[in-house]
Amino acid sequence: MNKKKIIVMISALCMISAVFSGCGDSEKKTDKNYGLDVRKPAEITIWHYYNGVQQEIFDKSVIEFNETVGREKGIVVEAYSKGSIDELSADVIASVKQDVGAEKLPDMFASYSETAYVADKLGVAVDISEYFTEDELEKYVDSYIEEGRISEDGGIKIFPTAKSTEIMMLNLTDWEKFASVENVTTDDLSTWEGVVDTAGKYYKYTDSLTPDVQNDGKAFFGRDSVANYMLVGAKQLGAEFVTQKDGKFILDINKEAVRRLWDNYYVPYVKGYFTVQSRFRSDDAKTGDIIALICSTTGAVYFPDSVTIDDDYSYPIEALVMPVPDFEGTQPYLVQQGAGMVVTKSDMKHEYACTVFLKWFTETERNISFCTGSGYMPVQKSANDINLITDTTATENQILTDTLKVAIDEINNYNLYTTKPFDNTAETRNFLGDYIQDTAQDSYNKAYERIHNGEDREEVLEEYISDKAFDKWYNEFSAGLHEASGL
Repeated sequence: MNKKKIIVMISALCMISAVFSGCGDSEKKTDKNYGLDVRKPAEITIWHYYNGVQQEIFDKSVIEFNETVGREKGIVVEAYSKGSIDELSADVIASVKQDVGAEKLPDMFASYSETAYVADKLGVAVDISEYFTEDELEKYVDSYIEEGRISEDGGIKIFPTAKSTEIMMLNLTDWEKFASVENVTTDDLSTWEGVVDTAGKYYKYTDSLTPDVQNDGKAFFGRDSVANYMLVGAKQLGAEFVTQKDGKFILDINKEAVRRLWDNYYVPYVKGYFTVQSRFRSDDAKTGDIIALICSTTGAVYFPDSVTIDDDYSYPIEALVMPVPDFEGTQPYLVQQGAGMVVTKSDMKHEYACTVFLKWFTETERNISFCTGSGYMPVQKSANDINLITDTTATENQILTDTLKVAIDEINNYNLYTTKPFDNTAETRNFLGDYIQDTAQDSYNKAYERIHNGEDREEVLEEYISDKAFDKWYNEFSAGLHEASGL
């Protein structure tokens, strides 16, 4: 046999070996049971923060799994609610750090990226991609899977089970009264600049309803998460506050972008066009303090069906669900939120058992049934179809149905955004939301005290919203953000 034929045969053997090696890897992930034994079932525990209807549905799902797939494969799941997400996170961190009196870490826990990041840094979060094939991962919304890659190794440390985003809600009844007089349409609410302009018109319109009382116009708008406005807005304006480069996190405070954020929240707030009165903006809509708001899809079900002015007077209202506004001239961006599941390190048998449950739980129809009862969004691509959702789940809640329609359209057409976690993620997020909100509220209080004492409204407001006022605010904001982020 000559040398040329030998080389050809060796090449062919290498190709065949590579093919079978690839097949072997796929078979390993799909067929291998990692030691599962029906005679000695793997017992796995899950900590979560579901309450009410969600907990009921999740508990039923666990029972169904244990009686079907779990029994067939040798897996028993036990799930425990830890109350709120904050309580759950505190218990997880205590267990991860092995604090005195802390419970044993569960096999799996629901988590946002901040808590998962801590667990991963301390070496207890599993890269679950070991237990999934590429075809299996391809079924899920790409950005949901990408969000779980929180470490430099690129492994999937958070697995998506239910997601949410934001929507805009409008008291249509009071809007139509205002719109017919001021000649505005809902199209005017497609941008933040349009929202601010419309809010100014609403303030003047409501002020004119009481001609004998000056400067008593009403706020038009409020939002639940101001931090989302700052984070997503900065991304949309091409100026993320925190980015990662060469494995390091970098702080960037773009003055031009911050000015647009300030102009479209701080300024209208100080003018009385925006407001925050209660814990949630749905409560402010209930009392008539605002007629438009932005909330999460899970909060949409709390939008009121009536406005209560006082104990003696209330009236019914209709609601309209709309997409979240964008900044003029930018690409549409939308927050991606909702906790996923983190599998903790133990042995391959228990880790694999967790992923068997996760795959089963996120199958299209089952995941739809769990999610849609409370405004969460399913995580597989095929499940984000409003026709399939309405066919799978019957609901008499029109607001929930409308919310899902708008949210799915947003998910399919917007750029979804979530921040990468780092050491001071929570502190940075809290500062971004709290600082602009607190300073705007403080300036509003001071300005309107002076106005109500007889000073000229326009002259007073100018002191708080001028270029000089912004420069001072920006310098203090920048110093505070550096401190909060540690960058």
